[in-house]
Amino acid sequence: MKFTVLDKFGPAISKEMIGLFFEDINFAGDGGLYAEMIENRSFEAKDAHGTPGNFYTVDDNGYAWSAYSENGELPRLQIVGGTPLSEANPHYMRITASAAGQGFKNKAYDGIVLKKGLEYNISFYARPVDYAGKGVKVSIIKDGEIYGEEIVELKEVAEYMPFADTDTEIPEGEWGEMIRSARKSDDGTRVRKNSWTKYEAVIEARDNVRGADFVITLDDAGVVEFDLISMFPGDAVAGVFRKDLFDALDDIHPGFIRFPGGCIIEGISLENRYRWKNTVGDIKDRKYIPNLWAFQDDRFAKGDDVQRPDSHYGQSFGMGFYEYFVLCEMLGAKALPVLNIGAACQFRSTEIVPIDSAEFDEYVQDAIDLVEFANGPVSSKWGALRAEMGHPEPFFLTMIGIGNEQWETKYLDFFERYERFEKAIHEKYPEIQLVGSAGPGIDMSLAKDAWNFYHLKEKKNDFCYAVDEHYYVSPQWMYEHVNFYDTYPRSTGVFAGEYAAHPEDKENTLEGALAEAAMMTGFEKNADVIKLASYAPLFNRVGHSQWKPDMIWFDDANVYLTPSYQVQKLFANNLGDMVIPMNDQEKEFQKKKIYISASRKASGELIIKAVNAGDEDFTLELDYENGDLVEGAARLQILKNAGEKPENMPEPSEIVEKEVELDGKVKLQAKTFTVITVL
Repeated sequence: MKFTVLDKFGPAISKEMIGLFFEDINFAGDGGLYAEMIENRSFEAKDAHGTPGNFYTVDDNGYAWSAYSENGELPRLQIVGGTPLSEANPHYMRITASAAGQGFKNKAYDGIVLKKGLEYNISFYARPVDYAGKGVKVSIIKDGEIYGEEIVELKEVAEYMPFADTDTEIPEGEWGEMIRSARKSDDGTRVRKNSWTKYEAVIEARDNVRGADFVITLDDAGVVEFDLISMFPGDAVAGVFRKDLFDALDDIHPGFIRFPGGCIIEGISLENRYRWKNTVGDIKDRKYIPNLWAFQDDRFAKGDDVQRPDSHYGQSFGMGFYEYFVLCEMLGAKALPVLNIGAACQFRSTEIVPIDSAEFDEYVQDAIDLVEFANGPVSSKWGALRAEMGHPEPFFLTMIGIGNEQWETKYLDFFERYERFEKAIHEKYPEIQLVGSAGPGIDMSLAKDAWNFYHLKEKKNDFCYAVDEHYYVSPQWMYEHVNFYDTYPRSTGVFAGEYAAHPEDKENTLEGALAEAAMMTGFEKNADVIKLASYAPLFNRVGHSQWKPDMIWFDDANVYLTPSYQVQKLFANNLGDMVIPMNDQEKEFQKKKIYISASRKASGELIIKAVNAGDEDFTLELDYENGDLVEGAARLQILKNAGEKPENMPEPSEIVEKEVELDGKVKLQAKTFTVITVL
């Protein structure tokens, strides 16, 4: 069967078409891309219970921590408040040790992982209350064996005494002697009593280990308080991102990143919502909250008080909006932050902020201030904060998403809210492109209502750059809807913001990935309407799933790249500059379970993407419009199965790459996705 490459050019393909959608689900943030190894580092953990409409949290500030001793007798651990390191996170640990060698340990998600020879950066805040010891020992221990340790010397405490820091005349007697002693001890090398001091250390791994404990022990009896205890691998990218996960993202070369969600933008309640201003500035001042995904989703509830296995899942916001912008910059991707419109998650709540209220105005102002944070001069309020955090240059933000998966209802006036945001943002920043929502599914009347709204406003050309459509569907649905966008109006763009093929078992399989690749050929041939597209969700920590399937799986030490990841990588790394029209040829191939798109680079390279979803090999014949065969040097990249699927893990797959001499034919193996680049 012959495919003819026409000597014509269709629409341009956006360089940022294929991107990433990041939501902190499945431990994607804390315990995932954010390289912090300590769990509940600021002692603010909460235990999440219940379902939407019937949920609550219980303080469990000591979660992930427990007493430890080298000599058998355990110290007393208390989680206390009163004089915190930061009012944003008011709890801290107080340890009372009766002997040297007593301390505490952290379970660190699934345990500490060390790589032999790699250095790890330790930091913590400490405050000796009544302690005669010289320091503390930080160790990584498993089954009694030490895999790395470092002694951290604590600064001596200058005892507090009224009038000791003034030039007042010293009285006679015992009181005067105490003042003299206090003045002498406060020589600048000691810390004031009740003040927090940050300590740092580096531990080099003596050997490889998994499942170890992070341990701090005192070298004497006494009372010491601790807060914000941290451990990062020395190879963390920018000191923030877990290297193997960052590298997996970098290999895709994404055109954009949509962040931070997803449902967590809205929260299970407005109190639980994502507030970008709480995620910037000093780490210690970023207020910890329970993650929305720690609560039981009502679609999976089995009782009135069902508790998730990961009910302590939280957000420390160590990876906040500043870090997201840095991530985009490092990956060469455009930033697409999405903001709350004054409503909690519509799947879980009817809680909203009235549109004609000062509270709603704050949501709108947050959007305006975000542009200033990203792009404003260092002389501006939010631009100054960006500079203070280490980035005086602007981040060159160009897009903002208004709401996540919102739709118009009797109680939620989403359309009017969008208009309020649009007007306010464009009055000050007319260059910013806005992304609107079409609700939770493209085959629902809600999506049609949304499109009717955006189409009514099309006479204002900058009203909406693209409409965010979401669909989690069966592989068969995708095969049947490859041509879905052929008849879409071209006046407003589409953002396929969340999509994935869901096989019956909700697992990552080659079957699902091939259906996604087929659908993406439809994206590419309709590049004049599909401006952006991102698979969802992005990450899944093995054993900590709230949603499957996902693009990248990982555990404490490994990364598992799914067939869906390979499809995204092949598309993103093989985008042409211009679509080659196919004059409906592709529809005849689709009857044979062959799905095709074609494009050409400005340099002249021809790129053909072809999915063979059938059970038999297929010979694809290729010629040009003038009758000449497509011949010469070419590169084939073939995504195929690579073995049996392990239980509860992604199906193995591989990309086989080879250089060939084309003779007008390419064999498409059964159940494969092939990228043909004619050089």
